[in-house]
Amino acid sequence: MSKIAVFGATGTIGTRIVDEALNRGHHVTAVVRDPSKYTKSDSYLTVVSGDVLDPASVASVAHGQDVVVSAVGGGDGPGHLATIKPSAQSLIAGLRRAGDNPPLLIAVGGAGSLRTPTGDLVWDADGLPEDLLQVMHAHGYALDLYRTVTDVPWTNCSPPATIEPGERTGAYRTDLDDLIIDDHGNSHISTEDYAVALLDEIENPQHTGERFTVGY
Repeated sequence: MSKIAVFGATGTIGTRIVDEALNRGHHVTAVVRDPSKYTKSDSYLTVVSGDVLDPASVASVAHGQDVVVSAVGGGDGPGHLATIKPSAQSLIAGLRRAGDNPPLLIAVGGAGSLRTPTGDLVWDADGLPEDLLQVMHAHGYALDLYRTVTDVPWTNCSPPATIEPGERTGAYRTDLDDLIIDDHGNSHISTEDYAVALLDEIENPQHTGERFTVGY
């Protein structure tokens, strides 16, 4: 079993990642701002205070871990712009302090830079609100940064166009840079099945050094 640290453990996606990892018997460190407010408990769960925007804090959290997961968000568009790429920079800088064998970094990405069947990117669609575009581009900037990194193992996992809480079915499909769309024209996945896909990647890495995406 792996030792997995999760930044953003209280978020909608981060909560499911923590749950899925614990259910599989992994040792999980939930990294939160205020551990006294984190109510989940498990014999395999450790809760620590940490700041994803501080490389020293990242380095401290990452010590002894096999995997570091970034499920951080920024709320609205400006919040994402202020958080997503800076957190990617901090995570890489912190993990570089881990020596010659840093933990694998798996970051929750965005769908905006995925290619649609027309050949355009998701964020090129007409009529998208500015707030959503900012969220999409924040993840795009972070992905561009990850793609320059060769000394820290990383994986970026983009969700489909829609991701929201729902049922855990254990079923999903993967692709690299193409938006996954089902037979009804929908691009979606539950946060529970997204967590399944991410933990499957942790247990059987297939996409180290690249972005992949999941969907039904």
